[in-house]
Amino acid sequence: MLVASRTAGALLLAILWLGPLPELAAGSIILHMVLHLGIVAVVPALLAPRLRWGAGPVWLALAVVAEMLVVWGWHPPSAHLWARLSNLGLVLEQGSFLAVGLLLWAVVNSAGRLGGAVVLLGTVMHMTLLGALIGLSPRELYGDICAGYFGLDALAEQQIAGALMAGAGGALYLGFALARLAPALRLQEEATP
Repeated sequence: MLVASRTAGALLLAILWLGPLPELAAGSIILHMVLHLGIVAVVPALLAPRLRWGAGPVWLALAVVAEMLVVWGWHPPSAHLWARLSNLGLVLEQGSFLAVGLLLWAVVNSAGRLGGAVVLLGTVMHMTLLGALIGLSPRELYGDICAGYFGLDALAEQQIAGALMAGAGGALYLGFALARLAPALRLQEEATP
């Protein structure tokens, strides 16, 4: 199972980084968000190892805060546009997304069910909030560069990208958190007369 997961993660990473998506994402914030979510959430969930030491409360907090700082740090207009219009910016953005995603998932994999779920729920909160801020903004945050391949104006693309981050991103982490909690919830349910 672990080999299959890591193989799938490596294959998805290759598709995301070596396929047409990075080039297409330069002209569409929707495609950029798909790339972002794949690299920060899905690929690390498939690739991340377990830490060799236990993941105590400090590591749990560090993982959530580090992931939040990196993700939020790439979404102010200047940083976001640099990553969309510059190869160096894109490499740094994507590399930092992957690194912080791997840290987060290594901590989740090494924590107990409850600790891992807490990390994932913290991630749900900040990812959903950032997506809502982007998607509900009454003005274009990133300019006309956001409009690309879907016949939408920049604000409409930004709204969809924000909805993807809040909806799909939040749902991914929430689903993983609930999956971690499910066995404990079943045991609690069975123990109740």
